[in-house]
Amino acid sequence: MPNTDQSLGSLPSLLGTFNMAAVSMRYSHFAPRVYNLCRSLGFEPGKIMPSRAFCSDESQGYPIILLAKHFGTFPFNHGLVGGIVATDRHGPHAQHGKDLFIIQASHVGYDPDSKQFGMYRRLQTSQQNTTSNCGKICNALEWYLNEYKFAQNNIFLKYENGKHLVVIDNYLLHLEREQGLFLKLDYFIDVDNRGMPPLPEASLSTAKVFIATKEFVNTLKGVNWRADSQQAIRQHLKPELFYFKRNISQHAEGRDHLEKNLLPVMPYIVSSEFPALTAAQANTQIEFDRTFRSIAQDPAYKGKKVLFISGLNIDISPQTDQIFPLTKFIPWAAYIQDENGQQQTWEQKELYEKLMQQSLENTDQINLESEIEVMQKTKEILLPF
Repeated sequence: MPNTDQSLGSLPSLLGTFNMAAVSMRYSHFAPRVYNLCRSLGFEPGKIMPSRAFCSDESQGYPIILLAKHFGTFPFNHGLVGGIVATDRHGPHAQHGKDLFIIQASHVGYDPDSKQFGMYRRLQTSQQNTTSNCGKICNALEWYLNEYKFAQNNIFLKYENGKHLVVIDNYLLHLEREQGLFLKLDYFIDVDNRGMPPLPEASLSTAKVFIATKEFVNTLKGVNWRADSQQAIRQHLKPELFYFKRNISQHAEGRDHLEKNLLPVMPYIVSSEFPALTAAQANTQIEFDRTFRSIAQDPAYKGKKVLFISGLNIDISPQTDQIFPLTKFIPWAAYIQDENGQQQTWEQKELYEKLMQQSLENTDQINLESEIEVMQKTKEILLPF
């Protein structure tokens, strides 16, 4: 899997420093390590109730199986589609165990053949088709990516009569729109104190021509402003130059919660090398910040040992001879509290180091096949009706 750290280097402070390849680990290594991490915090074997806030995608089944194997019980379901945490399930989760472990992970597919994130081979389809993954994230991004592509292909740069000119499609100049991609026009051209553009140098059938600001010209050092023809701005439309408006529900944990999380950083997502990966990263970080606060304040968790971890599940597409994906986990951050109310958070580096200190051996793990066989051989209990 390629190291994508450099492609994320220009993200705003909200996304922080999120290391990728250096801290990723196979789920078969992560599961015993996180169980042993719980044990190192004083969690009691057989009394730990794990919980997962994963997407409903079938590619998340393998991590769930491994968690069940190492914790000895099927994990509580704490998640909504897209890796959103259902905080109204804190109470039931807290009632189901003495000590409590929660893992939240957004997920993204990775196809090793095309080396693309956001895609995953579905073995159960008729032709083993490769489709979007996470579908919720990819569907949420589609509208924004289309708006971004339109802007990339409909803003032109040209040099004429000693002037650096920018040609902007009329759609992008309609500031009264309720939603869409909006340019930060003051970066491109000299606007008035209301943010309105000046009179154009020329009005075309579908666009207007303006004199570009010196600051804008200086930022496009890689552009060869040609006098003979105009060129689309394309990859030079950087995230600092635009923003989005979108009519979505602001209801917490509702249908548009994922999109609401991503909207403030969407310019950085659509312009990144791997938008689905960047979106999953952003959602993980936002959900951790939101969820750890809800755990710390929820009366149901008072007097309980709690470990909450957020990260990314990378679903590496299975080959034809595999049933499950070679899922990797990338830890982001952790929140810990003990039964006395002492609280702390671990940032990514500290969390990774804590996990790597743990053994890959788990003497408490169960054999799923033998346990299923026990259930099959147990005398049937007849229900009283």
